[in-house]
Amino acid sequence: MSQENLPALQPELYFERSLQTKIAEALKDTPVVCLLGPRQCGKSTLAARMEPSRLLVSLDDAVYYKLAQEDPQGFLAELPDEVTIDEVQRAPGLTLAIKRSVDHDRRPGRYLLTGSANLLQLPTLADSLAGRMETLQLHPLTESEKSGAQGRFLQQWLAGDLRPKLAGSGPPVPSALPARLLSGGYPEACRRSPLRAQDWLRQYLQSIIERDIQDVARVKDATDLSKLMELLAERSATLLNISELANALKRARITVENHLAILEKLFLVRQLPAWHQNATKRAVKTPKVHLCDSGLAAALMHLEAEDWLTERPRFGRLLESFIVQQLIAQAGWSHSSLRFWHYRDKDKNEVDCVITRGNKVWGVEIKLSQSVSQTDTKGLQRLAEYTKDNFQSGIVFYDGENILPLGDSRFLAVPIAKLWEL
Repeated sequence: MSQENLPALQPELYFERSLQTKIAEALKDTPVVCLLGPRQCGKSTLAARMEPSRLLVSLDDAVYYKLAQEDPQGFLAELPDEVTIDEVQRAPGLTLAIKRSVDHDRRPGRYLLTGSANLLQLPTLADSLAGRMETLQLHPLTESEKSGAQGRFLQQWLAGDLRPKLAGSGPPVPSALPARLLSGGYPEACRRSPLRAQDWLRQYLQSIIERDIQDVARVKDATDLSKLMELLAERSATLLNISELANALKRARITVENHLAILEKLFLVRQLPAWHQNATKRAVKTPKVHLCDSGLAAALMHLEAEDWLTERPRFGRLLESFIVQQLIAQAGWSHSSLRFWHYRDKDKNEVDCVITRGNKVWGVEIKLSQSVSQTDTKGLQRLAEYTKDNFQSGIVFYDGENILPLGDSRFLAVPIAKLWEL
């Protein structure tokens, strides 16, 4: 095998990825490193750039795919000691051959795998490499990566290094958020004009449904998944209501649940679980559903920048999903032990995103407006009351310019742009 199948890299389109350091560290002490993420988020390009001397074998290639399926042991025997195997979820039997190879030779960094389906939710694949593999997730481009910044907002905030700061304010200017929300994080979409990007994103989803679904499940009618994605886009950042979705699709509840699980395995959708503790008996325990990429959600919602003033509720939900995605992605390279939730009680006090590490709790509220007030901390105040000494701090993201105190010293109003400026 030669290296002719390495992806053609175009330097002018390449973004430095903040996960690179963690991947490099894992390759130094772990035999198998698996880089997971949705198709077209940049996994193959990143793997090739980080390890240019490795042979990269893609199981999207029909010849390699057939050989890996029919004779995984023989396929692996023909590869060099250090190799990158792309789209490994396509050949589940290959992981057992990798296990045998690693058990014979446990040198670190032997296999760098990439997958467009969540192997941790595919028991056969996950179990065969337990204890031998470190799994890392590459998300679509974050705004900090697109801006060439380090993406340290989450790290600074959780360390207590975020302080009120007045940068001054000039005359009102149009918001830069619509363009960022509509662009999303897929590199191919980011380099296109807004209308061309939306066309690409819709075709991207269709290709995923037509090509990749069978790698993770057997589906009788894949068109149901397209319809479900459209429904979920309109409901992104809302409480998940399976019964409502089932009625809209005219399908059984169990069918919708199974299809939702497939979309999660393909990194298109996430469920944000409800946070609660034993003392908070009034907490609502229904998860929220989020589309992972705001550009894909906007394309399915047929939102355009001109709708910014007339479609505020829909843009507000899109913004919430967008910020949750930015925070989770930053945690992947800075605080992998963090867990993410939402909070809502039966009195309708809400916190859009709750972050926990052990017993420590942080809260995030998200506002579309360019102004903010202490009344916007109502949900954070309730969360702080419930968690008592475990509550660390809370922020209200808004579309402004200054980091402002919000009464309680633990609460700050923070410009959304700080997510990629810090």
